Amino acid sequence: MANSAQARKRARQSVKQRAHNASQRTAFRSAVKKVLKVVETGDKAAAQAVYQEAVKVIDRLADKGVYHKNKAARHKSRLSAKIKALA
Repeated sequence: MANSAQARKRARQSVKQRAHNASQRTAFRSAVKKVLKVVETGDKAAAQAVYQEAVKVIDRLADKGVYHKNKAARHKSRLSAKIKALA
């Protein structure tokens, strides 16, 4: 249990920040799944459009430190490779 006023405040802040980061991670995963779903349909143009939206979400979370920049780059690379593989 937090004993000082500062520690109590930091505990309150961490609960709030954890909830915010959780929703951000959910948005990340949803964006990735959305791209994968469009890739399965085989529509390359639609996949590229959805990919661009996903990249915005992924980069924003990497910049804010929710995810490591290498994890963001890895996801973008793999999604891009799947789109390029479409005929």
